[in-house]
Amino acid sequence: MLRSVKILAIAGLANAVIAGHVSAADIELPGQIAWTAYDTGSAGYNQAVAVGSALKSAMGVDLRVLPGKNDVARSEPLRQGKVQFSATGVGGSFMAQEGAFEFGSPGWGPQPVRVLLANNGGAINLAVGVAGDIGVEDYADLKGKRVAWIKGAPALNVNTTAYLAYAGLTWDDVKKVEFGGFGDSWKGLINGQVDAAFASTNSGFAYEAAAGPRGLVWPKINRDDQEGLARMQEIAPFFVANTATVGANIDGAAAYEGAGYAYPVLIAMAEQDDELVYNMTRAMVELFDQYDGKAPGIGGWALDKQTYEWVVPYHDGAIRYYKEIGAWTDKAQSHNDRLLARQQALAEAWEALKAEGIGDDAWSDTWSEARRKALKDGGFSVVF
Repeated sequence: MLRSVKILAIAGLANAVIAGHVSAADIELPGQIAWTAYDTGSAGYNQAVAVGSALKSAMGVDLRVLPGKNDVARSEPLRQGKVQFSATGVGGSFMAQEGAFEFGSPGWGPQPVRVLLANNGGAINLAVGVAGDIGVEDYADLKGKRVAWIKGAPALNVNTTAYLAYAGLTWDDVKKVEFGGFGDSWKGLINGQVDAAFASTNSGFAYEAAAGPRGLVWPKINRDDQEGLARMQEIAPFFVANTATVGANIDGAAAYEGAGYAYPVLIAMAEQDDELVYNMTRAMVELFDQYDGKAPGIGGWALDKQTYEWVVPYHDGAIRYYKEIGAWTDKAQSHNDRLLARQQALAEAWEALKAEGIGDDAWSDTWSEARRKALKDGGFSVVF
């Protein structure tokens, strides 16, 4: 049963500026909701816990956070309806939409995922951290070093690949060390099993590594290196050069010139109830002041940091809220419609290929070719 809870909209909220929305608001959420998120200790998990605390304090709503070691582990409960939402990254959102990497296996395929809102703070970077005891200063110095590869986590691996590409390196130039999860890779770095791993600069594991015996360094991205950035964005088009002020060995020190993208991203499946999505989006926005500052990098959930023209479409329930407060534009709608058409083209290509009865052994290569053809034929950008 839905629990109707009256809360006061926060007077300083950005949407008040947009639409004069400074009145009491009835937000209806179930007594318990569930998200998946990254491993315990990660920035995504810590932020989800902070949001949960605010929901409990303001509304009496329990937020159950299920940590997942990789993109598939976070996506499976969402797909099965065991959780309503996922605080994920580009793997569980963009790559799931694309039916790429692990999501291109016969049991998955392009997923109709939808965005509610995202952490676009810009205060953190998402980068490859390197143990401080091996003398690495630039990413090119990773040649011959041990670099983490996470099973079932295409986002993390593509991101690491992009950083290697920036330096003119590939996985053939480094020693790939496989781990079963994100947290395991960072424990491996701390314990000397691997030399470099991907994370947000504000990850709890990054702070732990920085305080450990090996130390931690974040090699810089030179935004003047246009060729290096082009190589990075060819692998991961969602990356942009960014200056971080929050993170391990960054807090209170010199800003870190690296790269970043929206993280975490709160998503639902397309079929999720519009009313529930509307109220979850509203709660995230209108309770912002109650969870802001409660976890590193959490300020990026603020309404004034939202962008409505990303690489994954928004849910109708979220759009309804943004329209109410005057934040949704015709341009955003046009962009969203184009993304929905992209998802439809991928879904149709998937179903057509499935109907051909392609065997599992040939599936990966056949789907990769069909996927790229569907995107090209539809006039969409071809990535992966």
